[in-house]
Amino acid sequence: MTWSEKHVQENRDEGRSILLAVLFLIYLALLAWVVLWKLEVPWVGNGGLRGIKLVPFIATGANGASVPMELMVNVLLFVPFGFYLGALLPTWTWWKAAATIAAGSLVLEFSQYALAVASSDVTDLIVNAVGGLAGFGLLVATRHMLRERTASVVTRVCSIGTALVLLLTVVFVASPLRYAQRDVPAASVHNSEAPAGTHGQL
Repeated sequence: MTWSEKHVQENRDEGRSILLAVLFLIYLALLAWVVLWKLEVPWVGNGGLRGIKLVPFIATGANGASVPMELMVNVLLFVPFGFYLGALLPTWTWWKAAATIAAGSLVLEFSQYALAVASSDVTDLIVNAVGGLAGFGLLVATRHMLRERTASVVTRVCSIGTALVLLLTVVFVASPLRYAQRDVPAASVHNSEAPAGTHGQL
């Protein structure tokens, strides 16, 4: 390989890394939007949904057992997290990826509690880490199969995947479907306790 060819290859690799970093940031923004607000307009709760569930999977007190479908969704949501880490940081070991994924998941759980938009659950930390490590393992397996073609194929797949996800997000936001659960505002609570005939009065 001549010097000019090597220079072109280095520029191409740098461009792919930058593109992957941008795609990763888009993914993180969408992940936060999905986890915190279920693709609705960002809002801050009044405390009715705030809570902490320290025992994973099973029902405890006022907290119900984990729903299998929700667990699967959480796993799938975090698969790209590990996949992007493996693509952007190919020298990282699995424990570094695991620590980063766990830290990202912990930030989201803390944000849910701080914003009072959902209950924080240890179960989420576990399944999110499983999903992220699955994505990291998928990237490692892909690198073993594709070898020198890994960077170009991964960049192409991530670009197409991001475009499709953004399109689906626009379709969902424009649709009447809503999954976010909001707590009842304090004013509504006071109104519901008011005598008959006074509801809705200022």
